[in-house]
Amino acid sequence: MPDDQPLVLDPTGADHHAEDRALRARGAATPVDILGVTAWSVSDPGLLKHLLTRACVSKDARAHWPAFADTAPTWPLALWVTVDNMFTAYGSDHRRLRRLIAPAFSARRVAALAPVVEDLVTGILDDLDALPAGEVVDLREHLAYPLPIAVIGRMLGLSSTRLNGLRTVVDRVFDTTLSADEAAANTATLYQLLDELIAMKQASPGDDMTSLLIATRDEEGDGSALSHAELRGTLVLMISAGYETTLNLIDQAITSLLTDPAQPAHVRAGRCDWNDVVEETLRHEPAIKHLPMRYALEDIPLPDGRTIRAGEAILASYAAANRHPDWHGHDADLFDATRATKDHLAFGHGVHYCLGAPLARLEVATALRLLFTRFPDARLAVPATELRPLPTLISNGHMSLPVRLRPVAR
Repeated sequence: MPDDQPLVLDPTGADHHAEDRALRARGAATPVDILGVTAWSVSDPGLLKHLLTRACVSKDARAHWPAFADTAPTWPLALWVTVDNMFTAYGSDHRRLRRLIAPAFSARRVAALAPVVEDLVTGILDDLDALPAGEVVDLREHLAYPLPIAVIGRMLGLSSTRLNGLRTVVDRVFDTTLSADEAAANTATLYQLLDELIAMKQASPGDDMTSLLIATRDEEGDGSALSHAELRGTLVLMISAGYETTLNLIDQAITSLLTDPAQPAHVRAGRCDWNDVVEETLRHEPAIKHLPMRYALEDIPLPDGRTIRAGEAILASYAAANRHPDWHGHDADLFDATRATKDHLAFGHGVHYCLGAPLARLEVATALRLLFTRFPDARLAVPATELRPLPTLISNGHMSLPVRLRPVAR
């Protein structure tokens, strides 16, 4: 019989692989405790894709989560269910908000960013190349972070100084070890900084997405205007998703490649390419492990005879689903860039599929190609087992990524 006692998810994310195995062992979906809130974790990829495409599953907590009023004010992850943007929208509201943002991520705009990304990575690597041979550098801090933050800054028309000022606050949005009071204070600081940013761009608009969104907020009469809360929430989404996921993907890809030297050797030998490495990273170590939350609008029967009841919360457990042996076989836990099938759910599925996926792929592939071309002898400076995970059950990255780019000169 399935275990209906909720599995308590570790807020520190200390060993998410063991946790993912436990989730899969409990069936296609299982009750979990996520910081005091009970939800159905879905780790079976087929069931998860099915639920992510059904109109009877919503992301609007205010409208479709009966526990919202009593739970959200005291839940450490309140921001994840109270923020107003397309991430938490449903139906026509979601379509309206997505339609406003989609042009920024069109194929033409992403293609136009390719030389920009190339130049940014080259500049970052030039600085790293100036370091003495044998010196250890944290590639999370000095490559994985500055690249996506520079790209999202360019898109939003924000200086690196202003974005760096937001960094600590945005990082804490993903920290699931914060108390409810700490998380609420962090949200208040985040909104204050965003209100200051909006006021600055309103006073001095430019040819950028922030100014465009502000103009959309100020339009009247056509029914598509953003409210102030939606404007602020959209900036939260673009800034956090615009760098957090790409940062973690670069981190995890480098870690996997340096843990198994056969992988970059496959690329150099032409057995796969950097895009294959990116896709295998997305499958093997997705940037987001669990994504809160969705809500059942009606009773949903499960394959094992249980039922997700109307109003109950659903947690998309992407990391567990991506390594499901029914999807990728007995070696699903193995990183293999030459793997024939690298299908994954790292960017979601259905109407909420990540708009920024093509840009993230471009950034990660470019960073890896130029890094391993410039520094073919790069090695981890510590055993991979000593890399510390971020303190979160949401994000999937490391506290730091110490690498020795060149051996000590003899």
